[in-house]
Amino acid sequence: MTPEARNDAPPSPWIVRHASLLRAGGRVLDVACGGGRHVGWLRQRGHTVFAVDRNAEALAGLRDLAQVQVADLEAGPWPYGEQTFDAVVVTNYLWRPLLPRIVEAVAPGGFLFYETFALGQASVGKPSNPDFLLRPGELLDAVRPALRVLAFEDGFVQAPRPAYVQRIAAVREAPNASAADRYNLPI
Repeated sequence: MTPEARNDAPPSPWIVRHASLLRAGGRVLDVACGGGRHVGWLRQRGHTVFAVDRNAEALAGLRDLAQVQVADLEAGPWPYGEQTFDAVVVTNYLWRPLLPRIVEAVAPGGFLFYETFALGQASVGKPSNPDFLLRPGELLDAVRPALRVLAFEDGFVQAPRPAYVQRIAAVREAPNASAADRYNLPI
């Protein structure tokens, strides 16, 4: 599939559902963004988007939409240093050593929206290597106690294709957040 075709793919319903929590004009990092199916969608909603992937060809088509960074996240250093973002988006990607860094990249008051394949996936298709499939509750363990979980799912979905997935939406509460801010977030 060409990067252009992937860029035309619709955004994940999980991301669409939870991105409504983002403040206007937020800084959003799309980790392992591939062809950028979320990049354009987030940009259209007024966010400043940062896109990172190791595939330079896929990123080339995103240069007008995002601040792109070609980086091998599995072999090289984290390309954003200590920068934090109003949201970090990850879909269909898992590199366990990177999970703590992804969580650290969420700014106070910011969100993590993560969705990828889980154990069981090998019974319906690729990926099938357990190194790239989340174990039960693994995303919950990865974000706690740094982030507060707003929504979590772990199971089988039929669309857009049959798959076993885990999904999480979580927030890093701002240190000075009021009780109303902490417990009345719309979902």
